[in-house]
Amino acid sequence: MGLEEYKGVYIYAQQVDNELSSIAFELIGKAKDLAKDLNTDVAAVLLGSNVTGLADQLAEYGADKVIVVDDPILETYRTEPYAQALTSVINEFKPEIMLVGATAIGRDLGPTVSARVQTGLTADCTLLEIGDFPLNPVAGQEQKHNQLLMTRPAFGGNTIATIACPDNRPQMATVRPGVMQKLEPVAGAKANLIEHKVNFEENNRFVEILNVIKQAKSVENIMDAKILVSGGRGVGSAENFQILQDLADTIGGMVSCSRAVVENGWKPVDCQVGQTGKTVRPNLYFAIGISGAIQHVAGMEEADIIIAINKDEDAPIFDVADYGIVGDLNKIVPALTAALKAELG
Repeated sequence: MGLEEYKGVYIYAQQVDNELSSIAFELIGKAKDLAKDLNTDVAAVLLGSNVTGLADQLAEYGADKVIVVDDPILETYRTEPYAQALTSVINEFKPEIMLVGATAIGRDLGPTVSARVQTGLTADCTLLEIGDFPLNPVAGQEQKHNQLLMTRPAFGGNTIATIACPDNRPQMATVRPGVMQKLEPVAGAKANLIEHKVNFEENNRFVEILNVIKQAKSVENIMDAKILVSGGRGVGSAENFQILQDLADTIGGMVSCSRAVVENGWKPVDCQVGQTGKTVRPNLYFAIGISGAIQHVAGMEEADIIIAINKDEDAPIFDVADYGIVGDLNKIVPALTAALKAELG
């Protein structure tokens, strides 16, 4: 089997409880960009039980075709049956690129499948593009074209690595949620549906689910927020976050935080923005008492407008901020909140 027989950009369309995850639409958006450069199409792979009805939604967000494995054995995510299903799709349809969301499910499923189809996988990618590899010509080494260049932070975010998989197919990557942008949906689009049957083989790796306990989320998803008021170590204490909450409530935003805040126990991990937290794209991002370490910036630099408030005029956060205020946040933030309340009535 030659590499040239692998065609198309495929994404794993994650669903939980028959509801598509946002990462599926984000992956389709990026897949369309990659497919344009390769002059090929985009396929979404949908696995589950009674999920065929979700196919049109994937078409609305840009999938050229939807490959569905609909089987009762896939009702609840388990590594083994899902890995068998996705492996079967890859072996049958031979995609050139296979993208998986770097969610809890994707981080389990992606590496398992890549091992079974004998290819590499680059984890937690923040940038994907088509290009040459090696990036620059090397004497005595063939430079291959139209390769998937997969970029991810490395060594704690202190450097950036660009990785390729030139000798195996498919080229596989997991992609951080919130990094790629979904396309505007086309209402009424109908899926080019392909039903794929898998001969599942039960083995000693099949997990038996005894009970499913669903717990209501105690924290809203900061990835959905249009306005974020984010605090760092400089806020000083958990109690002091009330100042940020007052500002967020005034302007219809949500409170988020840096890793240091979570480590101090001031806020839950669901509120964390950054390389080891969540990647966000709000219209407005307040960085209050945040120094601006590269690990934090990686999670919020795509915000439309960034306003930084910090007493250290040399803080790195000012390098990425659109507007910066140097001073004591304990005085500035309440004054800003009061002014906004007066303005907004």
